[in-house]
Amino acid sequence: MHLLLSGIVGSVAYGLAGPGSDTDRIGIFAAPTVAFHGLYPPRESVVTTDPDVTLHEARKWCRLALSGNPTATELAWLPEDCYETRTGFGERLVAIRAAFLSAPRVRDAYLGYASQQFRKLEARGDGTFSADVRRRTAKHARHLARLLHQGRKLYATGVLEIRLEDPQWFRTFGERVAAGELDAARTLLAEAEQDFARTRTPLPDRPDEATVERWLLDVRAAHLPR
Repeated sequence: MHLLLSGIVGSVAYGLAGPGSDTDRIGIFAAPTVAFHGLYPPRESVVTTDPDVTLHEARKWCRLALSGNPTATELAWLPEDCYETRTGFGERLVAIRAAFLSAPRVRDAYLGYASQQFRKLEARGDGTFSADVRRRTAKHARHLARLLHQGRKLYATGVLEIRLEDPQWFRTFGERVAAGELDAARTLLAEAEQDFARTRTPLPDRPDEATVERWLLDVRAAHLPR
């Protein structure tokens, strides 16, 4: 594989990392173009847990980003100090990152992932659980709040904020919910749904797939045998 773009994501990139936080990495690689013509196509993703690294083949990453997937999308919007690999194709991808965005997919993806976090919180009960479960509950609550914040800002401005301006607010919110204030999470989710409904967004109704296709075809051409 040929790594095109990679960087540190997750809590480190958001500014939410604590002493015990993992360092998560995500990247995009290009498989040899001829490999797609054989009996067994190349792997679409390579995932390791020690260290925590997720690598997506270029086409797989494009499809995820076009769908509005928050985890994939953030790779194209990282702060400069979070990038670890930036090839020419990686630079081009960052330059066309807006082409992957569309209003309905951003709204549905960020609200959808935040709703998943809320369902996990509902399943945890009233806060009377072990310290380990409480830590995980606070983490889910932070994720919920962060997804809603990022999604609303992206929908309203067309810009994805990775490094949070006030990370302490998210930590405090997580602790509140872990202590049993589930209604705080329910209210935040309801407010976000209302914001999405009334916000006039600069995002288009559909992503610019033609621009994405040109980038991907250039990647394929560059990875043919010489």
